[in-house]
Amino acid sequence: MTSARRPSPHDGIPHSSAEDLYAMFVGCTLLVLGLVFLKAAGLVTGGIAGIALLVSYLVPLPPGVLFTIINLPFFAFAWKVMGARFTLRSIAVNAGIALFSAIRPYAFEVGTVHPLFAALVGGTVIGMGILSLARHDAAVGGTGVLTLWLQRERGWNAGRTQIALDVVILALAIPVVSGQQLGWSILSAAAISGILIAWHRPGRYTGY
Repeated sequence: MTSARRPSPHDGIPHSSAEDLYAMFVGCTLLVLGLVFLKAAGLVTGGIAGIALLVSYLVPLPPGVLFTIINLPFFAFAWKVMGARFTLRSIAVNAGIALFSAIRPYAFEVGTVHPLFAALVGGTVIGMGILSLARHDAAVGGTGVLTLWLQRERGWNAGRTQIALDVVILALAIPVVSGQQLGWSILSAAAISGILIAWHRPGRYTGY
């Protein structure tokens, strides 16, 4: 007679619905906070956040609201390759980002922030927000959907893939920001990707 297999510490333990909701709340608030720091310093960054920041310097809308608007076409791709559950959670995340961004001026303002602080802290905070969402089967959409899909299907590290996409996005910012701001923006994109490279590897995290 064979005995039942003992649970392994490497077995995945599903998150509860309450944990998922809390992680999505944390992810949304961190993303909005990071965008506020970068916007206050006149910087851009990589990913969909960088595109939203770049457009925010050209049109009078908050980056968080633009973040959601720009993401709309990406949801069709997410539905096809990542499934309905992932896509619906990502839509909910974007709605949360737009909401928090809209009410943020009533909660606090950031007047002056050194670009080094904005780049490092803003980028790191955005990276942690993305990580919080990814570990609970959600994403901010945009390039994040593509990198997570490539990691799942091809084994490509999400952080390294994001770096390649960030190069393209930052190149588009050259006519909009100064050379110094572009340098700080590159640092912010590196901070975001550094979080994903260090902490979002296949097999490193067993919860789902």
